[in-house]
Amino acid sequence: PIAGSEQSGPGAARADLYQGRKVVLTPQADTRADATATVTALWQAAGAQVETLEADLHDRVFAAVSHLPHLAAFALVDELAQRADGAVFFRFAACGFRDFTRIAGSSPEMWRDIALANRDALLTELDAYVAALQALRSAVSAEDAEALLATFSRAREARNNWAHKKT
Repeated sequence: PIAGSEQSGPGAARADLYQGRKVVLTPQADTRADATATVTALWQAAGAQVETLEADLHDRVFAAVSHLPHLAAFALVDELAQRADGAVFFRFAACGFRDFTRIAGSSPEMWRDIALANRDALLTELDAYVAALQALRSAVSAEDAEALLATFSRAREARNNWAHKKT
């Protein structure tokens, strides 16, 4: 299921959790069609929109759009918290920091398990993200305003296209 929040445990339960949310099934070659149909019907009864992906593609997609963002949020919050003067950074953190790091409030145990279970795909995505950050670092260091603007503009357009397709 592609549903939930950073909250966990019984207090985070919601009757409409799967309403209008996607659930991705990854049937294997030997999965019986009737079994897939039964599971699909169960999720649809909970209000979910069911889609299927090959297992490898599922792992790559979710490493990029779910697991990596969680790791990035955990890393940023932890890095600041470990600083001797970290408290002053948190004192001035506002909306952008809150929005970016909301998911760092998620269950550490669950995300440890997810990171290790999807290790190979996640490592590939981490390498790509680190390379993108290094490119931004190089642009900032070189005061390359054009490279920064190009990256930010492409990212903004891609994000806006994604956001408009969701509504």
